[in-house]
Amino acid sequence: MAELEIVFWNWWVLALVLLVVELLAPGFFFLWMAASGFVTGCLLLLIPAIDIKLQISIFSVLSVVAITVWKLYGKKHPITTDHPLLNKRGQQYIGRIFSLYKPIENGEGKIKVDDSIWKVHGEDCDISTKVKVIAVRGTVFDVERVE
Repeated sequence: MAELEIVFWNWWVLALVLLVVELLAPGFFFLWMAASGFVTGCLLLLIPAIDIKLQISIFSVLSVVAITVWKLYGKKHPITTDHPLLNKRGQQYIGRIFSLYKPIENGEGKIKVDDSIWKVHGEDCDISTKVKVIAVRGTVFDVERVE
């Protein structure tokens, strides 16, 4: 049985495939594996006599090191944004005051926020009461009466 022969461009094709996967499932995981595949291909171009087992080992070690370094870098330098609650819709409303849409009876009621209705939990009060959002649990606001 003939031994499998991998040439440098095979690693570059793998790197390209991993880049496409990164585009479909972003998160920088496959990006670093693609970079490792590219570097492995470059090494094989410079030193064509590298055994397939060593090639796979180089690719594996480079991938693990690159991903680990990226994770450590990400922890030390978190991405900052001017809209930290952009994808946390409910969190945006903590501290805001709203009128009840449905009175709170038996601890449950509703408020209207912009164009949507949210379920609320709090002490019983009538529809004319203003409430302040103090916490969010899933899709339910915890509220307290505002005097």
